[in-house]
Amino acid sequence: MFGADLWIPITISAALFQTWRTALQQKLRGALSVNAAAFVRFLYGAPFAALFLAAWSGATGQVPPAAHAWFVLLCAAGGLAQIIGTSLLIRAFGYRNFAVGTAYSKTEAVQGAVAAWIILGEALSPLAWGGIALGVAGVLVLSLPKQGMALGELARGVAQPAALCGLGAGAGFALSAVFFKMANFALPGEDPILRALATLLVTNVLQTLMLGAWLARAEPEQFRLSFASWRSAAWVGLLSACGSSCWFSAFALAPVALVRALGQVEMVFTLAFSRLYLREAVRRADVTGLVLVVAGVVLILAGR
Repeated sequence: MFGADLWIPITISAALFQTWRTALQQKLRGALSVNAAAFVRFLYGAPFAALFLAAWSGATGQVPPAAHAWFVLLCAAGGLAQIIGTSLLIRAFGYRNFAVGTAYSKTEAVQGAVAAWIILGEALSPLAWGGIALGVAGVLVLSLPKQGMALGELARGVAQPAALCGLGAGAGFALSAVFFKMANFALPGEDPILRALATLLVTNVLQTLMLGAWLARAEPEQFRLSFASWRSAAWVGLLSACGSSCWFSAFALAPVALVRALGQVEMVFTLAFSRLYLREAVRRADVTGLVLVVAGVVLILAGR
């Protein structure tokens, strides 16, 4: 029904939308707390997810598959893991800059590969594993302290709060990808894109309810600000829905590890946003890390 390599442009599109959305979330941090900035992604993303599902259903003449308890449970588990990952990622920005905070979270490629192998039984070729390792090496170079690449400095960099938040975010995103793929496969029907969009809609609604209930109780003022900031937050929701629909579709079409590993091209977009949109300085080490990431992506595609 779909081309074997369709997941490649879909994944690259997902990475672009995600970088754009995260940059807008970073801008919202001036008015919203960490959790509120994460909440608006789901609150304003759900209506767009519903629109995408309706559009695809209408264009293909198919009826969305019916949800059941196991499917909803998997969506809730994946949604919770993503909420935790998103909050940790935004929190990492408070310790170091936008590009570096994202770089730490990119260990999700390895974490996702291991999780998918253990839970889903997805195996990769040695060349693909080499590409993942090279890409992770690139994001670690991007994360090194400015003083250099000595082992002591590397150890101190990994122990920084930003690193811990980034690593935790990577784990959350890795687990969420596995749960989302399981949820997709739990639905009936032959169209993986239709199942992906249905999974996205249910997940976004559950995430809005889960995080919204917590925010209303723990940060009531931020909960109100989430609605008052709708003019700028709605754009975050739109980009989130665009990116997530691409991620969910790619997960349905290809192994989680390959999708997450190819998604490391996000670092290319991240550095561009960091330099041009947020006006942050780009170091020489950033260029080295970027080359390693791109080389890793080439190996991943060659070994797929």
